[in-house]
Amino acid sequence: MVARLSEALFAETLRRYVELLPPGQTGWLAGARDPDVGNALALVHREPADPWTIAELARRVGVSRSVLAERFRHFLGLPPMAYVTRWRMQLGAQLLMSTSHSIAQIAAEVGYESEPAFNRAFKREFASPPARFRMKSKVAAAH
Repeated sequence: MVARLSEALFAETLRRYVELLPPGQTGWLAGARDPDVGNALALVHREPADPWTIAELARRVGVSRSVLAERFRHFLGLPPMAYVTRWRMQLGAQLLMSTSHSIAQIAAEVGYESEPAFNRAFKREFASPPARFRMKSKVAAAH
C-alpha cells in the first residue's frame, strides 16, 4: 500500500513538474509533453523491438517525417532514429547486466535482426562489445 502511494505521489509530482516547464524548455521531459514527440517516445518505449523507420514512426504519430524529425531535434537534440538506437542500446545493456539471455536473444528483444548488427551498434555506443560489457559488469558487481 505504501509503495503504491509513493508511486502515485511521484507520478503526480512529475506530471505537475512537466506542466510547469516553460514553453521554450527542451529535453526529454519537455519532449514527452509535446504531443507529437511524446506519442513517438511512448511508441518506441512501449515497442522497442518494432522495425521502426522514421516513416513508420511519423505515420503512427500522424505527422510528416520532416515535422517529426524537426520536433525531435528541437526537444531531444537528435533525430528520431538515433533516439531509437540509443534506447535499444540502453535496454540491451540492462538485459546484459540483469539476465543470462544469449546475446542473439537480447539482440532480437531490442529490435535487431542479427547478432552482428547488434554487436556493431553496441560497440559504437559503449566502446565495448556486448560479451565484454557483460563480463565487466559481472566483475564490477562482484567487487
